[in-house]
Amino acid sequence: MSPQSLGYLLSGCALLSFTAAILLTKKASSLLPMGLGFLIATATNVLFAALAFGAHLAAGHEMPQWNGTAIACFAGAGVLSTYLGRWFFYESVVLWGPAKARIFQVSNPLFTALVAWLALGEVLPPSTFLGMAMAVAGLILISVNPMQAGAQASSTTQAPASQADTGAQRAALWAKWRSSILVLGLGSALAYSLGNVLRGAAIRDWNEPLLGGLLGALSGLLLHFCFMPDKRQLLGQIRQAPQLGVWLFALLGTCTIAGQIFSIAAMRYVPISVTNLVSLCSPLLVIPLSRVLYKNEGKVTLDVVLGAVLTVAGVGWVLIR
Repeated sequence: MSPQSLGYLLSGCALLSFTAAILLTKKASSLLPMGLGFLIATATNVLFAALAFGAHLAAGHEMPQWNGTAIACFAGAGVLSTYLGRWFFYESVVLWGPAKARIFQVSNPLFTALVAWLALGEVLPPSTFLGMAMAVAGLILISVNPMQAGAQASSTTQAPASQADTGAQRAALWAKWRSSILVLGLGSALAYSLGNVLRGAAIRDWNEPLLGGLLGALSGLLLHFCFMPDKRQLLGQIRQAPQLGVWLFALLGTCTIAGQIFSIAAMRYVPISVTNLVSLCSPLLVIPLSRVLYKNEGKVTLDVVLGAVLTVAGVGWVLIR
């Protein structure tokens, strides 16, 4: 198998892992609050990656040599993707709804391509950019319901009430700007893009996807734990939580870290933005599988069908070229 084919295969495995995680999220989030659930999932990220790396060493592989730059890149990627990117994304979902938030999420491959070009000099041919643009347009059609895109808005979009105090007015304007869809959406897209580029740079200099995934998960977990409220009540909340919900979020965490490790490994063989594009095509699988697993899902509209055709054509164009 050629290195490029191996990279595409690993990207496909990442796609399947992330698809499973999305399908689990729907059921798991109905049993546990998302904040507690994602802490469990992130802790499982660390546990699974540590066990996988331990098994890797037990199979006879040598302990990797120290590479401070790569270690810093993997840890930084965890801060950007596992913590900041997720925080920006869920803040935008809460304030603006999933439709607008997903536009920035599915456009992530284009942001990643731009950052990889600026930071690493990774140049893609125009034909690849054309295919990526087609795929991103298709993903937007699939992921965003046009009827919801303009309807969802937050109360923060309304102008703040007039106040005599200038300081309070400035604070209100700052809060409004900080919670804007542009700031939150771009923050999420850039955080994920920078995280992907850091992983891609690290894996090409230090071929340790398991250890890289562990370092990123560990840094993300530490930040998540440091900034979460009610730490003293954490164990009690987990004990009182439905066991099925705990296990589902743990399984979700296993799927997400497996997807990250596959994605990191793929970046050694194919462009970072292409790996990211393939792994983000989960809506192609999530929508039909959701209709099978969750019978109350909505109808497949013409937008979804057109988006699926456009996405498949775009990804196929990228892979063939």
